[in-house]
Amino acid sequence: RSNREIPHYYLQLRIDMSRTLRRLEAENLKRPIRERILPVVPLIKAVALALGEVPELNGYWREDRLQPQEAINIGFAIALRQGGLLTPALLNADLQTLDELMAALRDLITRTRTGGLRSSELTEATVTVTSLGDLGVETVYGVIYPPQVALIGFGRTMEQPWAENGMLAVRPVLTATLAADHRATDGHRGAQFLDALNRYLQEPEKL
Repeated sequence: RSNREIPHYYLQLRIDMSRTLRRLEAENLKRPIRERILPVVPLIKAVALALGEVPELNGYWREDRLQPQEAINIGFAIALRQGGLLTPALLNADLQTLDELMAALRDLITRTRTGGLRSSELTEATVTVTSLGDLGVETVYGVIYPPQVALIGFGRTMEQPWAENGMLAVRPVLTATLAADHRATDGHRGAQFLDALNRYLQEPEKL
């Protein structure tokens, strides 16, 4: 249905993750292992904040028109042990701290795999995030979940050459992709979203 009905367009951006990962590592060193924050959590928060700047990507295409949603409920793709995926929602992700998002994500993964999800968590996602970096995938080209109008994909963070201010260094680099519905937005707005996403990841103290 997605491929038949939705005119997808795709954009991608390489993001220097060194600032976010340094801050996360320093924070996690202060914590017991069970309370540490996974690297995907700042990505989810950055997506939520960037959607606040480009709200056309957060909503539904219904009745031949875009219906932006005020709440930013991020559906997170979770693999089931018996195969397949579910994308339950982290509700109001933009309003949660990193600690709150980590606790919510841990709880969501557990209940997804034990059959304990609430119906609202399966139906209220306004956008979807999928992260396949832990499986070694470098770049993710997603398929939008109707009636949503966007999907953000994250690949593996890898050490790569990075040129900045005329200097060459090796940095941890992540490829972020946006799959979006061309009926709802265009490449210009999509590019503004990826720019905002990158900006938040360069200023992790704002997450």
